[in-house]
Amino acid sequence: MNLQSQPGSGPSAYRILREADLRDYLAGLPAIVAQLGGAPADWSISEVGDGNLNLVFIVKGGSGGLAVKQALPYVRLVGESWPLPLSRAHYEHMALVHQARLAPMLVPAVLHHDAPLALTAMELLEPHIIMRKGLIEATWYPRFVEDISTFLAQTLFFTSDLALSAAEKKQGIADFAGNHALCKITEDLIFTDPYRIAEQNRWTAPYLDATAAAFREDLDLHVAISRLKLKFMASPQALLHGDLHTGSIMVTDSETRVIDPEFAFYGPMGFDIGAVIGNLLMAYLASAGHERTPGERASFEAWLLATMEGVWSEFSRKFLALWRSEANGDGYPVSLFTGEAGAARLEAERQAYMARLFEDTVGFAAAKTIRRILGLAHNIDFEWIADEKQRAICEARALKLARNMMLEAPSYTTIGAVTYAARELRNWQPDFAR
Repeated sequence: MNLQSQPGSGPSAYRILREADLRDYLAGLPAIVAQLGGAPADWSISEVGDGNLNLVFIVKGGSGGLAVKQALPYVRLVGESWPLPLSRAHYEHMALVHQARLAPMLVPAVLHHDAPLALTAMELLEPHIIMRKGLIEATWYPRFVEDISTFLAQTLFFTSDLALSAAEKKQGIADFAGNHALCKITEDLIFTDPYRIAEQNRWTAPYLDATAAAFREDLDLHVAISRLKLKFMASPQALLHGDLHTGSIMVTDSETRVIDPEFAFYGPMGFDIGAVIGNLLMAYLASAGHERTPGERASFEAWLLATMEGVWSEFSRKFLALWRSEANGDGYPVSLFTGEAGAARLEAERQAYMARLFEDTVGFAAAKTIRRILGLAHNIDFEWIADEKQRAICEARALKLARNMMLEAPSYTTIGAVTYAARELRNWQPDFAR
C-alpha cells in the first residue's frame, strides 16, 4: 500500500486525467499494476462520478479493481465559474487515514495518493452500492446501525478533548484548518442560501413557491439557523466527516463503508450525527412518492424509523462507554471527580453532555433537510419521484418537520420524539394538495 504522494513539481504538475491519461499514469505504478493484473491495454476504465465536485473512475484489470478519485479545480455541478482549491484532496486523504485507524474496516482502504494531481486510488467497493439508491428501492440494511454508530462514536470521541490532550487536539485543528473553502460551501449552501434569494437555489415549483418565500421571511428561522451556523464555525469539538449523508455511504446487507470525507474539519459533533439522522428522515418522508400501491412500503418505513432510533441510541451507548473507559484527554479531568460523589456527579454531567449533543443533532438534521429541498444540491430521494406534485407533497412534509425541529429543538428530548413527529407527518397534506 502506498500512502505517500508521488514526486511532483507542485501545482504546475496538475492536469485533469481522462481515461487514456489515467491508464498511462496507473501503468507507471508497479503496486497498482500488481493490484489490477493483466496488461494495461486490457484494463477497463469508466468514469462514474455522479457527485457534485470530482471525477471518479472505476478501473478493472485481470485480477482486481480499484476506484480512482481526482479533484477538479472547480465545482463540477456548476462548472469553471465556481473555482475550488485542489487541496481538498489532501484533507480527504488525511481524513481517510485517520478514520481507518479509528474505525477499521468502515472506510475504503487507500492504495495510492498523489498530492500534485489531487488524486487518490482506493479499494473498489463491490458489490456495495450507494445507500441512498438502495433506500429508494426500499432495501433494508441490517448492519447499518451497528456500523455507522461505531464509526460515529470512534471517530468523534477519539478526536475530541475527552480523549486527546489539549496540545494534540489543537494540532488536529491546525492540520485541517486549511480546508476552509469546503467549510465555506457548507456555511453558504446549508446555513445561509436557503433562507435568502440566491441565484443557485431551486425547488419544486410552483408547488413550493409559497413555502420558499415564507422561509426567506421567517426571522425566527433565520435566528435559529444563524445560531447553528455559528456553532458550526466556532465549535471544534471533534474531527468531522463533514458531509455524512446517505450518498457518502456504500453498503451491502453485511458491510458499511463511509466514503468522500473531503469536507473534513474540526467542528460540532452533532453536525455529523444530524446529517445521518436528517438523511434517514428524508428517505422516510420521500418513501410515499416511490410507492406503486398505497402501503406497499409500510414495513420498510417502519424499519427506517427503527434505524433512526438505533443510530442515536447505539451511538450514545458506545460514546458513553468510551468516555467511561478511554477518557485520557484534558476535558473533564478525572482528578476533579474522585470518590463516590465525584463519580456520580461526573456521570450526571455525561448525561447532560449527551442531552446537549442530541439537541445539536436535531437542529443540524433539520438544517440538512431544508438545504436539500430549497437550496442548490438536492437528494435523489425526492428528485427521483417523477410526479412533481407528489414530490412537492413529500418535500413539504419534510420542510414542515424540519422547521419545527429547528425552532423547537429543546422539546425533542429523545430520538423517539423525532420519529413520532415524522410518523405523524407521513400522510399530512399541504394546502396545494387539498
